[in-house]
Amino acid sequence: MSSGESSPTTLKSHSVFESTNEKKDVEVADIEEIGLEESVFDDPNLAQYYQPREDYEGYHRFDPKAVWTAKEEKAIVRKIDFRIMFWCCIMFVALQLDRGNISNALTDDFLPELGLTTNDYNTGQTIFYICFLLMELPSQLISKKLGPDNWIPIQMTLWSVVAMSQSRITGKSSFFATRALLGALEGGFIPDIVLYLSYFYKGEELPVRLSYFWVSLTSTTILGSFLAYGILHLRGANGWSGWRFLFLIEGAFTLIIGIVSFFYLPPSPTQTKGWLRGKNGWFSEREEVIMVNRVLRDDPSKGDMNNRTAVGPRDLWRSLCDYDNWGLYIIGLLAYVPTGPPAVYLTLTLKNLGFGTFNSNLLTIPSSILFILNVGIVGLLIDNIGLTYLSRWTKERSLTSMLAVVWALPFLIALEVLPGDINQWVKYAIVSLLVAYPYCHPILVGWNSINSNTVRTRTVSAAIYNMMVQLGSIIYSNIYRANDAPLYRQGNKVLIGICVFDIFLFIGVKRYYIWRNKTRAAIWDAMTTDQKSEYLATTTDRGNKRLDFRFHH
Repeated sequence: MSSGESSPTTLKSHSVFESTNEKKDVEVADIEEIGLEESVFDDPNLAQYYQPREDYEGYHRFDPKAVWTAKEEKAIVRKIDFRIMFWCCIMFVALQLDRGNISNALTDDFLPELGLTTNDYNTGQTIFYICFLLMELPSQLISKKLGPDNWIPIQMTLWSVVAMSQSRITGKSSFFATRALLGALEGGFIPDIVLYLSYFYKGEELPVRLSYFWVSLTSTTILGSFLAYGILHLRGANGWSGWRFLFLIEGAFTLIIGIVSFFYLPPSPTQTKGWLRGKNGWFSEREEVIMVNRVLRDDPSKGDMNNRTAVGPRDLWRSLCDYDNWGLYIIGLLAYVPTGPPAVYLTLTLKNLGFGTFNSNLLTIPSSILFILNVGIVGLLIDNIGLTYLSRWTKERSLTSMLAVVWALPFLIALEVLPGDINQWVKYAIVSLLVAYPYCHPILVGWNSINSNTVRTRTVSAAIYNMMVQLGSIIYSNIYRANDAPLYRQGNKVLIGICVFDIFLFIGVKRYYIWRNKTRAAIWDAMTTDQKSEYLATTTDRGNKRLDFRFHH
């Protein structure tokens, strides 16, 4: 029975109520309040082929007959948001502080004091992104073996030490070395977090929660600007430049977060007992039943591996060859290139426009606030107009994500065609609006995750997608060159061309998934129940290659 049907008869509660002494009848008239969304477990002839493995960490809470109210599920999601998502955002703040404060350091004569040019800075950022990229997949594989709850805190404590050591940089060599180490140690953080959160959230919930990440990221940019404003005033104390204090103080702050995370993160929804989590854990038995079954009904593939099961070489190769995700990887490579250079060079652009060190940091805040609105978490408070909520409301991923490059195009054209002696406040407004574009990354990460359809593939695809994003960062870090400064006319022409290509790319990927779904549906819908059962029992197709899987777009 679907969630929209009703009847005057009653529905006897299932075993989940009995296990918690809550035996009662549930009025089917209130069926819209019951957690009975259609799932693959509804058909008894096919359900056996979707059951989780016995070594799945939530197997003891699996109950295909479990029933719960919508009110209960909402309360549990809020609890997960508070217990899990909130701390993940705190950890993301730590990541952004340590990888983003280089932009604040630039306003404090970081480059001239070390004898570096903007090309040296580009090289340093390229080294950072290459190391970041190269560690994405190895880090994800380590995380799958050790568990993200162990591996993420290890990463954080290590990169925090390196971040603090930047306070002792003396020249080009030490600048390049710290960039390389930071990139390597921070590289796997984002895909590791995405994998971790997929244990707790349904597919449609994940992009919205990931939008919290980038709201916290941009909020950190605002916080970092205020912190930089204060910390950089320490210039001269102990004979140090302000940027040296910036690296030392912010690195120490993130080190504390990393150490606390060792004791805070639980391995899974059913493994929350611990020192900082209490001897009884965070969730009751009934809550664990609801958490496990709502996630498995949404995506049964999440029960096909234990959270400490490593991805073997054969599984790795199979995931790398999953061509159905390649279009999303190409989007990850190119979607953020048009806005990358203007964002990276924002503080330098402000200084070139005549703004001072401290004002240049403060003037980045308005664009950050608009960026938050465009990401979408604040959109919940303003009638759901944020990009991520728009995607969830319309069930549209590709065209909604495409709004990012559609937004950027007119502002890039303006930077290219307007005269070089334009009023500084006009150019400031153009650049600020450009870098405040509707950020589609939360949607694309969730899109990539849900289209993977197995933990094995999701583990690898999350890393590959983020590797492509970092490769795109390497590309855009070298588009604005010193010989093209300060207007970067040639660089802006390149960005405009990539922006136009991206529009056609989003449309093309959507059309591909529509075609794939139609061809599969024609075969699957023509099969009888017995034929479907035989297919599920004998098929060697896995993940998104199965005939019963439909791609989201």
